[in-house]
Amino acid sequence: MINKTNRRVLIASLVGSSIEWFDYFLYGTMAALVFNQLFFVSGDPTVGLILAYASFALSFFIRPFGGVIFSHIGDRIGRKKTLVLTLSLMGAATFAMGILPTYQAIGVAAPILLITLRLIQGLGIGGEWGGALLLATEYAPVEHRGLFGSIPQMGVTIGMVMGTLALWIMNLLPEAAFMSWGWRVPFIFSALLVIFGLWIRKGIDETPEFKAVQESGDMPKLPIVDTLRYYWREVLITIGAKVVETAPFYIFSTFIVSYATTNLGFSRSATLGAVMIATIVTTILIPIMGSLSDRIGRKKMYIAGTVAMMAFAFPYFWLIHQGSVLLLVVATVIGLGIIWSPITAVLGTMFSEIFDAKVRYTGVTLGYQVGAAVAGGTAPLVATALLSAFENSYVPVALYIMFTAAVSLLAIWAVKGRIQQPAVN
Repeated sequence: MINKTNRRVLIASLVGSSIEWFDYFLYGTMAALVFNQLFFVSGDPTVGLILAYASFALSFFIRPFGGVIFSHIGDRIGRKKTLVLTLSLMGAATFAMGILPTYQAIGVAAPILLITLRLIQGLGIGGEWGGALLLATEYAPVEHRGLFGSIPQMGVTIGMVMGTLALWIMNLLPEAAFMSWGWRVPFIFSALLVIFGLWIRKGIDETPEFKAVQESGDMPKLPIVDTLRYYWREVLITIGAKVVETAPFYIFSTFIVSYATTNLGFSRSATLGAVMIATIVTTILIPIMGSLSDRIGRKKMYIAGTVAMMAFAFPYFWLIHQGSVLLLVVATVIGLGIIWSPITAVLGTMFSEIFDAKVRYTGVTLGYQVGAAVAGGTAPLVATALLSAFENSYVPVALYIMFTAAVSLLAIWAVKGRIQQPAVN
């Protein structure tokens, strides 16, 4: 039975995570649609797009640093205080993007300032995910840990739905109005969401497991040192397991926006609509998959999703190349909505179960964010570069998706008995 306190904790972890990812995904989509024209100005449109995607990737490499900074605070001072800091930092950077002058107004200072704000976003999100996850899992009853751990993961897709919906509404404006001021509105509006998120988190206490560590006095002075000294294998496992969860996600959600509109002739509205429908589907399925993992096990769910991801790589591109909006939607729903959901639903809980509470914030954050930096932020950039190098053939991109699945299968094989068995049979 989920009590009142647990419900409040779940809402707090979900709301904050959703806001963080709403802010974050705005940039990813704008990189494909706007920033390559207004900030990263180049005579060659492909070069402009690659520069915009490079700025998208750059923040992924700052995320591990943000993770180290804020996970240190989280393991030493507390989960709640850390989450307030990360949400405030990210919200301020996103709002500032909405009022930033473009290249046409202030020249080269515009992309420099935009990249700086993007790096600040990366620092914030680097510490947010681990805290939201632990807020949920460390309050969870053992028999519902998979369900609780999946709730913060819903924030990824809810944030993306909010971001996509906001852009879809703004896209109804005339092109000139959208490029002039319409794209700014979601960034500025995010300030209201941040205020709401901080209010929701105000009344949440520290997690029982963190309190137990505090009372025991067994708190490492430098959690990052203890993590790398005693838990380096677990960190490597989480990095590898993160690869298939993050790279295909950005292929299906971010790269597809420019690929479908530029290479395949789909409208911007149709492409954003397909992504939005798929994210709604996966948002519904994530808690179902998380609850199912409490019955059949995290590892089985993860492997099933990873194998399916590998098998769907080529069919995905074949479907979207048929030129049908319906098949574009079907392909996106299958890949992002159905196959991806069991992978992401169990990922956080699986990570939390292989680290001790005293270094758990640092361990899960470090592995997750390094994996995201290696495979997530680079995914649209790699895919675009592969298209350019192989004359717009999708075959190398499909092989890249299959490669990410193979890496993660190898990592999950190394987990062996570390993940907790299902509590309900």
